[in-house]
Amino acid sequence: MPSTFTHSPAEIERKEPGIGGKPPVTRRPTGGGGGGGDDDWKNDGRGPRARLRRARQAIFMLLAADLVMFVVLVIAFYARQSGMHFNPATRERIGDWHPISLPPILFLNTAALLLSSLTIELARRHIFRELDVLEEWLGMGKPALKRALPWLGATLALGLLFFAGQLVAWKQLTAQGFVFGRWATPSSYFFYMITGFHALHVMVGVVALIWCLTALRFYKSVERRQIVIDCTAWFWDTMGLAWLVLFAVLAWGQ
Repeated sequence: MPSTFTHSPAEIERKEPGIGGKPPVTRRPTGGGGGGGDDDWKNDGRGPRARLRRARQAIFMLLAADLVMFVVLVIAFYARQSGMHFNPATRERIGDWHPISLPPILFLNTAALLLSSLTIELARRHIFRELDVLEEWLGMGKPALKRALPWLGATLALGLLFFAGQLVAWKQLTAQGFVFGRWATPSSYFFYMITGFHALHVMVGVVALIWCLTALRFYKSVERRQIVIDCTAWFWDTMGLAWLVLFAVLAWGQ
């Protein structure tokens, strides 16, 4: 007797009754593992959002280690400032800390760095602008990148201006007798240590900006461009905040 095959009815997915519940839908059988583009955004382990989150976690860990070093410098600054030594001639304990009058150009440098934080934030906002990003995904040019590039260039120019201003400030202090080296006073030694350590980080940020401006033109994926600019902006803004604290310590903490 010939076998009879009966088509099984499509499986019905039913939702629990309640406010806002969807009606039963027919779930048709599939023959593969899925993997549509929309699934990448919903998947917690992969997709643009997950990659951006992992990149931010990495840059946050790096910044946390850097901020610890800045905190150590500030603590050492205050500890050395309150230090004293014994004078055999007068049999008294005296301090050898001589406060430094900061060069006025440091105020201009601070303004330039704050302005650069604003420009890089504008670049970050433009690269995440939904309408421009949608046009890039649809292959309608690179409007988000074109809007972000000028602000990145402005940030680079302001960063170089800040570093040049720091060099001028160091030369002015050296001309006044506040040198860095064997004959440096404790106050000048810590001034150069603090400002030099921060300037080194600013130069790292400048290199990152140059790399951004160069590499972004070759990245075809908008998600990669977003990650690069976002991480660079977090690093740059953190260095701006760190400088505000360090500048306050040097200007009013002596």
